[in-house]
Amino acid sequence: MAISDYILNSNETTIGLDEIHLSDFNKNALSQLLKEFKHLEILSKYKLPIDNKIFLFGHTGCGKTTTAKAIAQALNKKIIILNLGTVVSSRLGETAKNITDVFKKAMREKAVLFLDEFDSIGKLRDHDDKDSSEMKRLVNTVIQLIDEMPNETMLIAATNHPKVIDSALLRRFQLRLEYVLPTDKQLDNYYDTLLKPFPEEFRNIKRSYNISYAEVKDITFSAVKNAIIASEEAKEKAGIRENIEQEAK
Repeated sequence: MAISDYILNSNETTIGLDEIHLSDFNKNALSQLLKEFKHLEILSKYKLPIDNKIFLFGHTGCGKTTTAKAIAQALNKKIIILNLGTVVSSRLGETAKNITDVFKKAMREKAVLFLDEFDSIGKLRDHDDKDSSEMKRLVNTVIQLIDEMPNETMLIAATNHPKVIDSALLRRFQLRLEYVLPTDKQLDNYYDTLLKPFPEEFRNIKRSYNISYAEVKDITFSAVKNAIIASEEAKEKAGIRENIEQEAK
């Protein structure tokens, strides 16, 4: 298959890093990262390495993919998204070639390479000896590609299952940022932000907690849509009754 068959393109509007609900630690780390890229030329002059390899891990729906897109936007770079869950196959030799091709493309274009489901590289190690040996070769290939990555290119890897990933891979990432479920207060603030654009009559929804921001967004919009539709249907029924009453007169 061609490289383009594996690369995901998103048409979603990207929001800025300042609009993402990040922990203070993650916010400060990413702010420092952007400053390093802003002053990349002078840092390179002194042969100082750039933190251009980021590992994002934690609960699903807490903003890892959104963060990767926002970083690319902040750096004014193209983002290449590769879901490793769809690339890693039983033919690991072919997988290594496909991943290598995508890495090379990102390097040529000085892009942001976002590898989602990064744990897919480690999961197959639990299979039989042949698969384990092939997976080790794939891991070694990825390690070599990461080591060859120039300062101008950024690698962002994301996973919900960090414990299954080879430790040699993890050591390649200068930044490791954890994404955890938001607190009840943080979720209430997010609910309020989402509901603010709608009329008061549609804001009274049942709120759920101990969930991700993505789940809150789905719950909120679903509830608001249902309320709006119910309101419109009630108006239609009231209009029909009024017409019937007028005709009866």
